[in-house]
Amino acid sequence: MALSVSAAMLMLVIVVVLIRRSGLKLSHAIVCGLLGFYLASSSLAPSISQVTSNLAGMINGLKL
Repeated sequence: MALSVSAAMLMLVIVVVLIRRSGLKLSHAIVCGLLGFYLASSSLAPSISQVTSNLAGMINGLKL
């Protein structure tokens, strides 16, 4: 649960920065959000979740 909340907050911050600095239109951000909702209810959702968890594990395992 903490990972999904952290990921959601990170994505929210990225979208806000893109809207303010890079000229991302609000309508584009809304379409991307709707795509996320549709993907979450699709058959791809478990695969996307697994890839995200694996990527977070890899990042966590990096020794800097």
